[in-house]
Amino acid sequence: MRSQLLDFLKLLVNTPSPSGYEERAAEVYRQYTKPFADEIRTDIHGNVAAILNPLAETRIMLAGHMDEIGFIIHYIDDEGFLYFSAIGGQDSTVVAGQRVTVLGKQDVHGVVGRKAIHLMDDEDRKKRADIRDMWIDIGAKDRAEAEAIVSLGDAAVVASEFQMLLGDRAVARGFDNRMGSVIVAEALRLLKEDGGLHPEVGVYAVATVQEEIGLRGARTSAHWINPITGLAVDVNHAVDFPGVAKSRFGQLDVGFGPSVMRGANANPETFRIICEAGNEDGIPYQVDVAPGGTGTDGNAMQLNRSGMAVGILGVALRYMHTPGEVLSLTDVENCARLMAAYCRRITPETDFTPRIR
Repeated sequence: MRSQLLDFLKLLVNTPSPSGYEERAAEVYRQYTKPFADEIRTDIHGNVAAILNPLAETRIMLAGHMDEIGFIIHYIDDEGFLYFSAIGGQDSTVVAGQRVTVLGKQDVHGVVGRKAIHLMDDEDRKKRADIRDMWIDIGAKDRAEAEAIVSLGDAAVVASEFQMLLGDRAVARGFDNRMGSVIVAEALRLLKEDGGLHPEVGVYAVATVQEEIGLRGARTSAHWINPITGLAVDVNHAVDFPGVAKSRFGQLDVGFGPSVMRGANANPETFRIICEAGNEDGIPYQVDVAPGGTGTDGNAMQLNRSGMAVGILGVALRYMHTPGEVLSLTDVENCARLMAAYCRRITPETDFTPRIR
C-alpha cells in the first residue's frame, strides 16, 4: 500500500467518530482529499463530498461511511462512575474490561467496569453480559470531579488503534467503515491523477454519516447529489475462520480481492459493468450474494428519488463490531482500483435499465 494511503488509513481509523459525532473524522477526510478534489462540500447533516467535475449533469456517487459504533454517557453517579448506552450494534460480550476514550471537554481515558466473576453467584455467571450492568471508570473520586470533564451526551469509543499483523493484514477498531471512506477517497485520487474519467461525468466521493444507526447520511446526501448511479462500499463478513459454514453464508475470504454484491439491492447492469471492469483491468474480486436489501448505504441509495443504479462493493473483514477487526490492506487497495475502473466506464449514454441480453 502507498505510504500516504496507509498513513491516511491509520489516521482515520484511529480518529474517534461514533455515529452523530463524526466531526473529527470529517476534518481528516477534508484535509486528505483537498489536494486532488475539484471541490469539497460538507452538508448540514455532516456528510463530506470530495468532487470531480462538479458541473457535470451525469453524476456518480461513491459512498463509504465514516461513523463507527461507540457509547454515549447517559448518567453520572455520586461516586463518579459513568453509565452508558450503545451507539450502534455492540456485542456486549466483548465490552467489559475494554479501555475507552471518553470524548468530553477533553479526551479522558477510562475502562469499562463490571462485577468481577469472583463476586458473581452461579445464576449471574450463566447470564450473558449486559451493558446495563456496566459502567465507565475514569478514576474520578466523585460526581463533581467527573462532571468537570464529562457531560451527559458525551460519546466514547474503545481505545484500540491500528496495528499491523503478518503480511498485509492489519487490525483496528472501526475498519467498519472508515476503511470505506479511505476507499472512496483513493478512487477519486486515481481518477484525478491517472485520468480516464469521461469529461461529462462527475464523481462525488462521499464520507457519509450515521450509517450505523440507520443509513441516514447516505439518504440525505444522495438526495442533494441526485446521481444516476452509485457505489456503496462497506465491510463484509469473512467466513475463512473456524466454526462458520460456507454452505450457509457463502464463501468470502480475506486477501482474495474485494467483493461485488449480486442480488436485489444491486442494479444488474451496474453489477455487470463492475465485473467487466475487474476482468478487463486484472483486478481480483469475489461475488457476494444478498437476497434482499442490505444493511449498507447502498440500501438507502437505491431508493433515492426515482431510483439509483447501485452497486455494492466490500472488503472481507473478520470479527466485525469488535475492537479487533482484521482485513487485508491489498483488498482495500484493489477495492479502490475497482471503484475507479467502474467510474471510467460510465458515460452520459450509459443505460442502466435492467434487460435481458
